[in-house]
Amino acid sequence: MTIPTFSRCVFLLAIYPIVIQAETFPSVAELPMAPTRSLARERDWLLETKPAESAAVHRSTDGNEISLDNGLVRRTLRLKPNGATVAFDDLRTGSSLLRAVRPEALVTINGKEWKIGGLLGQKDQGYLAADEADRLVADPASFQLASITLASPLKPFDWKRTRHASLNAWPPRGAGVVMEYAGTSQEVDGIRVLVRYEIYDGIPAMAKSLEIRNDSNRPIMIDSLAVEVLAAVEGESAVDSRDPGQWRRPPIDVISDYMFHGMDQDTANRAAHWLADPEFTTQVSYELRTPCLLVCRPPIGPAQTLAPGESLKSFRVILIVQDSTEQERRGLTLRRTWRTVAPWVTENPLMMHVRHSGRDRFRLAVDQCAEVGFEMIIYTFGSGLEMERSDPSYLQKIKEDVDYAHAKGIQVGGYSLFSSRKISDTDDVIDPSTGKPGGTIFGNAPCLGSVWGQNYQKQIRAFIEATGFDLLEHDGPYPGDLCASTQHPGHRGTADSQWTQWQASRDLYAWCREHGVYVNQPDCYFLCGGSKTGMGYRETNWSLPRAQQFIHARQNIYDGTWNKTPTMGWMFVPLTEYHGGGKEATLEPLRQHLQDYERHLTNCLGAGVQACYRGPRLFDADETKALVAKWVTWFKKYRAILESDIIHGRRADGRDIDYIIHANPSLRERALAVIYNPLSTPVTRKMKLPLYYTGLSEVARIRVEEGPGQSFPLDRQSNATIDVSVPAMGMTWLVVESNEE
Repeated sequence: MTIPTFSRCVFLLAIYPIVIQAETFPSVAELPMAPTRSLARERDWLLETKPAESAAVHRSTDGNEISLDNGLVRRTLRLKPNGATVAFDDLRTGSSLLRAVRPEALVTINGKEWKIGGLLGQKDQGYLAADEADRLVADPASFQLASITLASPLKPFDWKRTRHASLNAWPPRGAGVVMEYAGTSQEVDGIRVLVRYEIYDGIPAMAKSLEIRNDSNRPIMIDSLAVEVLAAVEGESAVDSRDPGQWRRPPIDVISDYMFHGMDQDTANRAAHWLADPEFTTQVSYELRTPCLLVCRPPIGPAQTLAPGESLKSFRVILIVQDSTEQERRGLTLRRTWRTVAPWVTENPLMMHVRHSGRDRFRLAVDQCAEVGFEMIIYTFGSGLEMERSDPSYLQKIKEDVDYAHAKGIQVGGYSLFSSRKISDTDDVIDPSTGKPGGTIFGNAPCLGSVWGQNYQKQIRAFIEATGFDLLEHDGPYPGDLCASTQHPGHRGTADSQWTQWQASRDLYAWCREHGVYVNQPDCYFLCGGSKTGMGYRETNWSLPRAQQFIHARQNIYDGTWNKTPTMGWMFVPLTEYHGGGKEATLEPLRQHLQDYERHLTNCLGAGVQACYRGPRLFDADETKALVAKWVTWFKKYRAILESDIIHGRRADGRDIDYIIHANPSLRERALAVIYNPLSTPVTRKMKLPLYYTGLSEVARIRVEEGPGQSFPLDRQSNATIDVSVPAMGMTWLVVESNEE
């Protein structure tokens, strides 16, 4: 097929892929020419309300290279004499992030590691000169580029939208290319490796994944794989030795769907490894220890056997290019990426955790949620809900209660514990170091690949379908647990146990997303369909006296939202006693602690963060009901801006006022500042509000709470100075709008 102009490709790619033969690549000529770019962009990309440029695939003048480019970042791929990345650029700063050519991937097959693509002959591993790519040669031992297919971004699973969320596109808008490599020796004849690249509109990020196909007539073992091997420009140069964690790394963050046993992208990272590069002999590190080689691979496995005709798909990695070392800007970049590549994280229902599953108490909680505007009710841990039961009478009872809630506009979900418990010596994880049950991240835990584990997944899905549940609050499993059992049907032994448990977890959460089921999970499964994890808190802090809880809560929100959007992390409100603490720690009786209840509400809703309001009821008197309804109504009025990015003002410390600012240049309300006063006396003072990320530059219209708006000039850094008064032990808010009517 001939496509005369690339402008039509975006519409036609998914239907009519372009396949390019390795010998001549004739259709590369149909791609648009790579644009000439200046070093400076006219406008800050973080202030753009829509992308200034769509992602696209371009060709070089001579047709020997293609590039994925969205005006923010660009990856250039050489086509001849083999496929290889020869440039990786930040177009916002003009910086080159690649210093050397490496294979596009690594795959170990039947015990032998194979390079996928790549070129040889680079003289100096510290930089790749502009004309040097023309002189590089193919490695005859590597898999060779066989074909190229243009492609649109994949949709790994469907997203059934059943609640309030952003309107972000799914799959993300963008462009992509699949480069197919073939083994040329007899050992790997008939084996193909497809390397998929994606680039998205409006974010400085690119995704990469592999598919390994066995088109031979024999089974093969995929022992290990590396999705990405990138020789990056060093983040810093240091002659002397230092601990690995002390190095400043290259300005590339990595997220993936192979993330677990952690509530943020750093602690949950299992795939991205910044390693020393011994081939880089001109680095100033005397011992060649600069961490500047990015290798994205699982810590163990996958150890999967492929029969003839079968294929294996890897996890995805997403490389996010940072244009600053400043913490807020880096966080904004990461948060925008999350909203783009996992838009379901913008779902943010107001949810109550009901403590009792009995019909009367459950329906009382449903009635109260409906009366004050809550949107979801969850059978919490310890409520008596049994999601592993399958007897029809029990399922019918729960379904009747769920139907009752649905009739009142309330969604329903439940808590299920997988890990942190013992099932049996047969079904539990076997510790590879001892050969006995136990030794997992949280002591004993069942293996998801055991007979019990496989049945558990089936029971959970059946329960959700039978009852009409809208949420799964899932405590585990944690695939960081390796299992040495050779008797579990879901895996063969230690080497494949992590991979197979991850696959099972990923498939469950994807199934939930496809069925409109919201997922709370204490892990970083966002790219697999999860919506919310812990904002960052210590559970026993909720047994502290209430005055301490409020400060810790604001600290946790402040710290947790550097790299999470407000909608990605849950908080907690102990309506009844939790982990001890007695009456000093709890809110019940609610009508006796209205001021403290209000502080919890304004802490969370003022940050756009949802908490687990855990107790038997949301209100116990008319005045309590009015209080909750007041703040829920306020939250919904300003929901769009409250769920937007947080600009961090001053962290709570109990010594002075603290504040955060929500900012969004695409909304009518450009910002909403929430200011808290922990002191026992009122505070009045001038405040300087940082409004750069609102997109306003000269004048801002600001009103105090629901008062009239006034125009305030902005200084050169887009700060506004305003007089603020905050009541003792209270809060106030400021709404910032464009001065244009």
